[in-house]
Amino acid sequence: MTFTEQCNQIFNQVIRDYHIKNDVDTPISNPYDRDSIDNRLYLKCWIDTVQWHLEDLIRDPHIDPVEALALKRRIDRSNQDRTDLVEQIDSFFRQKYSEVSILPDARINTESPAWAIDRLSILALKIYHMNEQVERKDASEEHREKCQNKLNVLLEQQVDLSTAIDQLLEDIEAGRKYMKVYRQMKMYNDPSTNPILYGKK
Repeated sequence: MTFTEQCNQIFNQVIRDYHIKNDVDTPISNPYDRDSIDNRLYLKCWIDTVQWHLEDLIRDPHIDPVEALALKRRIDRSNQDRTDLVEQIDSFFRQKYSEVSILPDARINTESPAWAIDRLSILALKIYHMNEQVERKDASEEHREKCQNKLNVLLEQQVDLSTAIDQLLEDIEAGRKYMKVYRQMKMYNDPSTNPILYGKK
């Protein structure tokens, strides 16, 4: 099994698990060992899945403003958790490939493996929810057909992205590419850099 086959299998498992109750307040029940990469992948997709539905809720045109603000704060925390987890996954790869001899002509990639895996997780969610639209009994034939066309593109994109990630990992393992991870320096969450939080006039 390739690494992305492992990822996609876990992501689909998460999405199925979440939709048993389909409730953003459902506690996570991660079946994988705490120190395993599978645990991190499951948690990553769970965060993405909950946030997907929070983003749906906050777009309700009749939402109470107080509730909307609480949801916005929750989405902000979720984004930070998501970023932290991506960095944990990249740390796994840095450790895994720490002994690789980098070739003299090795090149750097535009993004780290974990940020590409982040996109793969979101893509699994897009595919699941687009397929829901294709199967909607209360929607018009035209709507279902449009969604089927979009679903076909998403499935093709999943194959291409999975292939690209596996090729990137092969290149890193062979020393043809090297990892360089930049930590996300989010200024708006930091009370020392957000002028609203540190009281700049």
